[in-house]
Amino acid sequence: MYYIDPHVHMVSRVTDDYERMARMGCVAISEPAFWAGYDRGSVDGFRDYFRQLTDFEPKRAAAVGIQHYTWLCINAKEAENVALSREVIAMIPEFLNRPNVLGIGEIGLNKNTLNEATVFQEQVDLAMKTRELILIHTPHLQDKYKGTRMIVDMLLNDKRVEPERVLIDHVEEHTVRLAREDGFWCAMTLYPTTKCTPARAADIIERYGDDRIMVNSAGDWGPSNPLAVPDFVMEMRRRGHSDSQIKKVVYDNPLEFFRQSKHFRFTPPDTLAGREPADAI
Repeated sequence: MYYIDPHVHMVSRVTDDYERMARMGCVAISEPAFWAGYDRGSVDGFRDYFRQLTDFEPKRAAAVGIQHYTWLCINAKEAENVALSREVIAMIPEFLNRPNVLGIGEIGLNKNTLNEATVFQEQVDLAMKTRELILIHTPHLQDKYKGTRMIVDMLLNDKRVEPERVLIDHVEEHTVRLAREDGFWCAMTLYPTTKCTPARAADIIERYGDDRIMVNSAGDWGPSNPLAVPDFVMEMRRRGHSDSQIKKVVYDNPLEFFRQSKHFRFTPPDTLAGREPADAI
């Protein structure tokens, strides 16, 4: 089964991970801008990072037949520095016409502070002015429900925001309904120990259905698994779900959301090769 990983940080992965993902049936990824493991000190650090996301990573992915898309922003962990954040926001339009850029993200909240909310709203404003999709990061652990509520309220208070053009990520059992109830899309991040395991994600699909929802691996600097989406496929099959329902979550739904971006020029895998990869799930 072909699949799309709609949120994976490949700058933190080796080329072998691209190759393993391709063998398992990954045909496209989207890579949001995120934290580098440390706080960057200047706008030029972000400019170099955006060059990596728009120039280098698409080439690494293309070498194994994966189509690479990306998102641009200053993430919530670095948003306490409002002055630097505003410099980065002013620089982002330099890259918005790059052919693999889907929109602004992953923006959101980390510790639900006033500075984070200020920078979040200013990046939403940029997305509205430039007609871009938005990818949202929701906070971790005990701050998740409060932060998700704050994010949804800020989005709904901006009458320019079209919920169907916003993807709210890292949802869990206690936030999935909140994230999706006003017409937003949502995604579950499959981590080995935090966020959602494949089994928990399958539970959520069984309880809340498969509309406007998808799964991703994140695959970042911490404990993570770039093959978490295939693990979810296997869990769903183990429970007896049909391949058509599984495909909706791991392929059709990401396609439907991403196709709203003017830069999402996806080439269906069947036009690239006559058969599925040898190791595909």
